[in-house]
Amino acid sequence: MAIKLALLKSGEQVIADIMELVNEDDKVVSLVFSNPYIAKLLTPELLMENSVQLNDEIEHKVAFSPWIVLSSDKKMALDPKWIVTIVEPHEWIKKSYEEKMNAVTAEQSQSENSIADIWANVPTVDDDEEEDKITLIENFEVLTEETNG
Repeated sequence: MAIKLALLKSGEQVIADIMELVNEDDKVVSLVFSNPYIAKLLTPELLMENSVQLNDEIEHKVAFSPWIVLSSDKKMALDPKWIVTIVEPHEWIKKSYEEKMNAVTAEQSQSENSIADIWANVPTVDDDEEEDKITLIENFEVLTEETNG
């Protein structure tokens, strides 16, 4: 897995497993982003002149959101001309992204399993029950007609 951070011409910072698609001349024709997410810094990037910094480290927080929200695709091809640069993300950002991807994968797996569990637990209707339901419906219709009639 080659998790990288790409800066796009649009200004978006996209983190993804990025692979190159090359033609027979080894020229990159497209970049494939697997599980692309926008990485957005939530803490201020700059300190004000009058602010006091107690540590050498500033605590940063990053939020991840799907890159193309309205798409269900997990892999997306991107024209290399739209890339400003591709860099190695900080280790803590990479770790946070990997944790998110593991959680998303587990959630998708769980929802697929729960749908299968639901179908497995749906009771089957035998012919006798079906006849009883039809009789009940017919009786209801008769009672409804008598009441309204």
